[in-house]
Amino acid sequence: MRDVRIQKVLSEQGVCSRRAAEQIIREGRVKLNGRPVSVGDKMDTMKDLLSVDGQRIYIPKTQEHVYIMLNKPRGFITTTSDELGRKTVMDLLSDLDVRVFPIGRLDKDSEGMLLFTNDGSFANLLTHPSHGVSKLYRVTVRPHATEEQILELTKGVKLDDGSVTQPAVIQVVSDEPERTVMEMTIREGKNRQIRRMCEAVGLDVIRLRRNAMGAVKLGMLQPGQYRELTKSEINALRAAAIKGKAKAQTVSQQKAAEERKATKAANQRRKPAKQTKNKGGFRR
Repeated sequence: MRDVRIQKVLSEQGVCSRRAAEQIIREGRVKLNGRPVSVGDKMDTMKDLLSVDGQRIYIPKTQEHVYIMLNKPRGFITTTSDELGRKTVMDLLSDLDVRVFPIGRLDKDSEGMLLFTNDGSFANLLTHPSHGVSKLYRVTVRPHATEEQILELTKGVKLDDGSVTQPAVIQVVSDEPERTVMEMTIREGKNRQIRRMCEAVGLDVIRLRRNAMGAVKLGMLQPGQYRELTKSEINALRAAAIKGKAKAQTVSQQKAAEERKATKAANQRRKPAKQTKNKGGFRR
């Protein structure tokens, strides 16, 4: 394919996100046919040779998109490679004959649903912050979670970096003197968000498992096992992301309209009153 932006190619081949691709391009680490490139440069994927840090990026001439669900066990990090030699989620897909990359991430001590694909557009659609695809987690915390703490989480909490989370939907599954098991649904994807939310209200997460994304559920898939997503599951995830994108655009447009209205009203208040003339002189 001709005239494809290089950062898009890097994203679709699972090298990194488009934003990260722009950064490594600026750092001079990306070359096209042996020459450094600039952000926005394009390439012919059928002819040009692309490399990152001297390593060639192989671009299939024809590529069939693949969509995988893995039940990630604890102890594996979500990355395509690790310089420290730690176990990665790619080790669990070693018998897969197609190169894929993870959509989003789960930290080392978390488990559950993790999606993979070689479809960069699909991955970007699901991970874009404004699209808000729901994610359901089963969370075990200690000590016992009080009603006040759960209420704080549902309203949204201030994290350690000063950001405030969106409201969460919480259902208590079991409540014991020393621990509480909850199902938490969020629509964001901040780094280690569930753990940081719980820490913000004084709770320690001792187990965290992602059970669903949108309408797609982990089901009976065993830890360490993977399967291909069905067409209906792929369509459901895509539809959820598109719906979230449309909602975000509507909210943005409404906010912009309200700001314009407020600005117009403020400007009108600042205008001096018109003066009219009568027999005795001027009056307001």
